[in-house]
Amino acid sequence: MFLDITFFIIGLALILYGANILVDGSSAAAKRMGVSELVVGLTVVAFGTSAPELVISLISAINGSAELAVGNVVGSNILNILAIIGITALVRPIKVERSILTNEIPLVILSSLAIAFVGLDTVIDGARESSVSRIDGLMLLLFFCIFMRYTFSVDGPMPDDQSQESADDIMPAWKAALFIVGGLVGLILGGEMFVEGASGIAAKLGVSEAVIGLTIVAAGTSLPELATSVVAALKGRQGIVIGNVVGSCLFNVFFVLGLSATVSPLRMGGVGIVDISLLLVASLVFWLFGQFYKDRTFTRIEGGIMTIMYVGYVVWLVINA
Repeated sequence: MFLDITFFIIGLALILYGANILVDGSSAAAKRMGVSELVVGLTVVAFGTSAPELVISLISAINGSAELAVGNVVGSNILNILAIIGITALVRPIKVERSILTNEIPLVILSSLAIAFVGLDTVIDGARESSVSRIDGLMLLLFFCIFMRYTFSVDGPMPDDQSQESADDIMPAWKAALFIVGGLVGLILGGEMFVEGASGIAAKLGVSEAVIGLTIVAAGTSLPELATSVVAALKGRQGIVIGNVVGSCLFNVFFVLGLSATVSPLRMGGVGIVDISLLLVASLVFWLFGQFYKDRTFTRIEGGIMTIMYVGYVVWLVINA
């Protein structure tokens, strides 16, 4: 057990550090290529903060820990919406732009519906066991390509303050490349250690990999999103908060789950209708709270409600583990 816990902690530390320097290096590279902050936020930052989910789900799929891979994605998205938006709104109310409510947040609802469609075979078509097949994975990757095409199609001119930023103010190209490579190495090594440690802990405690993925792994891999969102809110960059969560949710479903299922079909196992139903409800609450209450603002009261919903879900998981 001690060795499993050690692997778990060291792996998580490597993942978080690797994701951090990967984001820094990728952001600098994007600026040098003249890409706007909108695209950087929806792609580089979202991908960077979702990199832990990608590495852990992919390695879990390769190693045959399918429930851990699926639970990681579903649990991370539930946490992203309810806990990260909820906690961040408690720290500081979040103002939402109308265009985000109209264009981006509905895509989060679509991603949740996609998980329900590909993951609830026993409910939809009466299959003996629910799983995400390679065909499902390829379909999700197709949605990811459409999302990327949409992101670049809405890219506008760079803001004056960014376009006037001199090359000397941006990270040197060699350092950006070093950060990108180092970040990827940290993510891969950390992901292998994290999955091995988490699987070992689950086996020794008699808890299913699905529950571990929905709780501990999801919380650990969502730390980059939480840290980014809280810091952005404190600095008044509220658009980054919503963009980070929206982008991460879409990356998790369409790219992480899609790629993992394409590599190896994923059995849903302990990730069932309650978990996916809550994800759908959380996505709708995300849209409704932003759309209809207090001038497109997530208030502290709404943040508290979302946080309580997540805590209640975790308690339910623990009781039924």
